Amino acid sequence: MGKKLRIGVIGMSEGNGHPYSWSAIFNGYNPEAMKDCPFPVIPDYLAKQDFPEDSLGKYGEVTHIWTQNKKISEHIAAASKISNVVDNLEDMVGAVDAILLARDDAENHKQMAEPFIKAGLPVFIDKPFALSIEDAEEMLSWRTYDTQIYSCSAIRFAEELKLNKEEKEELGSIQYVEASIGKYWDTYAIHVLEPIVAQFPERGQLVQVKSIRNGDIHQGLVQWENLNAYIKVTGKVKSPFAITFYGDESSITKKFSSTFASFKRSLYEFVHQVINKEQRIELEETLELVKIIEQGRV
Repeated sequence: MGKKLRIGVIGMSEGNGHPYSWSAIFNGYNPEAMKDCPFPVIPDYLAKQDFPEDSLGKYGEVTHIWTQNKKISEHIAAASKISNVVDNLEDMVGAVDAILLARDDAENHKQMAEPFIKAGLPVFIDKPFALSIEDAEEMLSWRTYDTQIYSCSAIRFAEELKLNKEEKEELGSIQYVEASIGKYWDTYAIHVLEPIVAQFPERGQLVQVKSIRNGDIHQGLVQWENLNAYIKVTGKVKSPFAITFYGDESSITKKFSSTFASFKRSLYEFVHQVINKEQRIELEETLELVKIIEQGRV
């Protein structure tokens, strides 16, 4: 491959430490500064890796950061070895080769991504891509080339949530899936929806989404032509991050555990898309997920 990508990162949103972790996956990290990361799980799982061997440093370096608070930006920069803290988002245009929009407050994605998409920079937009089809299609309309935008939940790459050949045979015909996760529909439903959609290309067309909401407890029923899913997002109530697959022969429950590996794979796929200009996740699938999120918000 040619020269390493210079990458700019944008953060952060409430409850989301991705600027720390995504930047560290490229740059490595400073353990002394990272121990003060407000998300203790991040230094915990970073400490279990071998840097630089486990980094993506041969592909790129996060060279610039912007957040809405300069002190936060400076702390992330110190923890994740980022050289430049910028005062304005637009200062990254011309200084970097790609953007990580590492915020999961999707209502702000359109405004924050606009200057970079229109400038022709490839952008990784954190999940969910958008909260409405209207916003999603507007962002796609700004592209200067087809493979400019990449968006996903990294959980689609979690090997421990994937059914292997033997499990599929044991389950028989799968027509129903249940999934649960804590936090909120707008930001976290995508984490269980995307691994389901990614594993069932034969699910057929989306038929309908029904939603029941009581305070923070949000339940969604998703019907495709050949599959049904029941999604529970439980707010502050502790809930296992798990997916149960029901076949006509048996059922199996799988739990998520591989945060670092999933993030690394999703970032690797983005780099591959940037370098080779090859769409790694079909945009039709991304738009289908936006549609489910939007219809399930009511």
